[in-house]
Amino acid sequence: MASSSLYTHAFLKYMKLRDMDEKELKVLIKESVREVMEDLIEDLLALSSKEFLKSIEEARNDYKQGKIKYFEELFDV
Repeated sequence: MASSSLYTHAFLKYMKLRDMDEKELKVLIKESVREVMEDLIEDLLALSSKEFLKSIEEARNDYKQGKIKYFEELFDV
């Protein structure tokens, strides 16, 4: 997606539907559907990876065992 299209899409997300013209609404719908489809494909690819699924299982086990670090610890905030 071109940077001007990204800007337009980001701007349109914060407009009210009643304030959009037909062209703006079409861009919003098109880009929203594109984002959802890209996310879905990414999720499907990730979930079909045995290594990815194993890493999720390991992370859950670490969490259950208290082997975690809090955001504040990592970033000293």
